[in-house]
Amino acid sequence: MTTPEIDTPETGITPGGTSGAFRDVLSKDHARRGKPPLHFVDMTPAQRIEKAAELGLPKFRVKQLANHYFGHFDVNAAEFTDFPAAKRDEAAAAFFPQLITEVTRQVADEGTTIKTLWKLFDGSLIESVLMRYPTRATLCISSQVGCGMGCPFCATGKLGLTRNMSTGEIVEQVRVAAKMMRDGEVAGGESRLSNIVFMGMGEPMGNYNSVLSAVRQISAMPPEGFGISARNITVSTVGVVPGIKKLTAEGIPVRLAVSLHAPSDELRDELVPMNKRFNTTQVLDAAHDYWLASKRRVSIEYALMRGINDQAEHAQLLAKRLNHYGDDWAHVNPIPLNPIEGSKWTASKPEDEKQFLEILHRAGITATLRDTRGQDIDGACGQLAAKER
Repeated sequence: MTTPEIDTPETGITPGGTSGAFRDVLSKDHARRGKPPLHFVDMTPAQRIEKAAELGLPKFRVKQLANHYFGHFDVNAAEFTDFPAAKRDEAAAAFFPQLITEVTRQVADEGTTIKTLWKLFDGSLIESVLMRYPTRATLCISSQVGCGMGCPFCATGKLGLTRNMSTGEIVEQVRVAAKMMRDGEVAGGESRLSNIVFMGMGEPMGNYNSVLSAVRQISAMPPEGFGISARNITVSTVGVVPGIKKLTAEGIPVRLAVSLHAPSDELRDELVPMNKRFNTTQVLDAAHDYWLASKRRVSIEYALMRGINDQAEHAQLLAKRLNHYGDDWAHVNPIPLNPIEGSKWTASKPEDEKQFLEILHRAGITATLRDTRGQDIDGACGQLAAKER
């Protein structure tokens, strides 16, 4: 990999591999940009009260704002009938600046999958994907503009990293989707948003503080949060070991997903550049420690690529590596590769996918072939490239 001749950005706990072989891949658009406007969810409780006081408002008004935001998914202060009319516009500007603006909305799977392209305050583009299933509604959200991990088969990874997103920019994706579900904007009628996966654009562990703040507010009960159970939130990583360890210590029962994609260091070095910084043994050890601490089974994400990592020997080695720990700690999600434009990587043959699963099952590994929702609108795993159409 060519090292970009540019300062490494602030990326939470992944400082660009300054002490290892990995270095963040930066977007050509990367720059030291200004920070997004401070939003209600970016503020501590004390900051909210202080901001309210600046507007001449008593602190109980902060709880009213929280009820509107988290309880009703509402930021239109002009309609807050329980709020002083003379202060509504000021409160909206101070607490609810518009952080994400819809550019396009694409629909697939008979209206049950919606991919939204968002423009941020600085013109950056990100995407989120809302997917309705018979028993749940899942939102796949972005945590960075682009991604610096450089995985060659992933459209987002090919963009490079532009910048981290603020907590407000992350949480706003959730608020809008929750409102869409409540208002019946997704095929199937009115319902509720039940699951969140940090599997959109970006490496969540590279923006750890904002992601964890978002997780806490998504999972807290109203009026402190949206009340989506932490057990229904998945945080993914390509294997940033310090982030996994830090998440383990938090004691929040989210599900951890590790994008492994290869059972050996030799192959994973090619597919996941971060492996040169934290190898498969370090990653699996940290993931197993997460299971021991949380008793939440870890998801092992594995994109099946024709002739690359999908043969019998790969499945056998993967089973051996996982069974090494001696307990039922992992659930493997083989994912049929979603091809990206101009890529040499292609999806596995159906017979190879079937064989891969059978080998894992015979070895006692729980494994489920992942559904590829939204593929025709480039909304499936690995396809998010934030293109304006």
